[in-house]
Amino acid sequence: MSAATSFVDLLRHGKTEGGSGFRGSTDDRLTPLGMEQMWAAVSGKGRWERIVASPLRRCAEFARALAQRLDTPLEIDDRLREIHFGAWEALTAEEIASCDPDGLRRFWADPMRHPPPGAESLSAFEARVLSCWKDRLRSHSENRMLFVTHGGPIRAILGQVHCIPWTDLLRLDLPHASLTHVRVQLAADGSVHAGVTAALGGSC
Repeated sequence: MSAATSFVDLLRHGKTEGGSGFRGSTDDRLTPLGMEQMWAAVSGKGRWERIVASPLRRCAEFARALAQRLDTPLEIDDRLREIHFGAWEALTAEEIASCDPDGLRRFWADPMRHPPPGAESLSAFEARVLSCWKDRLRSHSENRMLFVTHGGPIRAILGQVHCIPWTDLLRLDLPHASLTHVRVQLAADGSVHAGVTAALGGSC
């Protein structure tokens, strides 16, 4: 059975005004340095036939500027939002450790079974991100695409591509403005096969 090969680059946003911590649904903007990091990450990487971005400002504002510069179609897809951390949203790990140390310990040990209080479940988050991933591959299989998104969605995609569990994905280092290159194969029947390669790189 013949298969189409797709090339997708996954770009994490640059440094944000909100700083570090569990800032999933918090709609931070990029700092000037963060914007510079993202431009540096895509410099010399050639053209993309399509750009798909999270609607959050730290992704969408750069994606719009890049799409305009390259005269490339842009799609904003809500499914590429970062996960919502519930009661932990916008807190640092140190702040959570002081108010909910047992919860934080359980989360790091088994995030699927022990999400933050009131948070989006990891299984629901993974399902929405991967539905976007598979839909885009099926509808634009001949295009070289750029996803402008967050650390969580990139981890979800790499987990699917390489069969990596979330306990290991949480330890995967994805610096601000890191660019991840993925090659996947889409079978003639529409099924998405495991990725062939994925290389991580960063601008900072």
